[in-house]
Amino acid sequence: MSTFAKIRARAAKRKGGEEVLQSLLGPMPSNAAVAGITDDRILSTIAKRIFSAGFVWSVIEQKWPGFEEAFLGFEPKRLLFQPDDFWYELASDKRIVRNPQKIKSVKENAAFVERMSKEHGGFGKFLSRWPKDDQIGLTAYLGKHGSRLGGNTGQYFLRWIGWDAFIMSRDLVAALRDSGLDVAESPTSKRDLARIQEQMNAWAEETGLPYRHLSRILSMSIGENNPPEVLSEYMGI
Repeated sequence: MSTFAKIRARAAKRKGGEEVLQSLLGPMPSNAAVAGITDDRILSTIAKRIFSAGFVWSVIEQKWPGFEEAFLGFEPKRLLFQPDDFWYELASDKRIVRNPQKIKSVKENAAFVERMSKEHGGFGKFLSRWPKDDQIGLTAYLGKHGSRLGGNTGQYFLRWIGWDAFIMSRDLVAALRDSGLDVAESPTSKRDLARIQEQMNAWAEETGLPYRHLSRILSMSIGENNPPEVLSEYMGI
């Protein structure tokens, strides 16, 4: 395996120096701080990542105030109290992106958030207590028990809520493979996912960096060399 110092040096060179690279890493994440996030903000973030999947993110961002109004501030209890007509009418509501399957996922995830909140004293507390060295286990749980939270959507939700997450983007996987890790180009098997988690854990221990920063450095070390302003938009900096 390549040393992470070598990977970081390559990323810094591609971005114009260590100072520029550092500016693209974003703030330090805090899993403990996630415990204080209210359930409505959890559900709002889940919904935003689901509606953004396969869509132009900037359009969703511009329309989000309308989403907040249409979905009653994403308060789980309030949404679960609504009759079927409420959900049916959302399919023609111009304030939102009218995708019936994604609209349905909001209702299903409201039930998921509410259930986990009752069990753990808040969905944020549930997330904050999950071991940070087992992201693969957490995303598998979200994918199994949530709605449309499988794949990268669950990873992006964790990143946007402030949990210390890495994103298994095409570039990150390419960087892992280039460094010597034996995984598929599109890793989905338990074996490959376990190997990725193990390697990210090793680098986290070696460098003292959060997984978010490791993820971004790896992604910026290979593939298309996007300018900083483009990276800042899709990384959520």
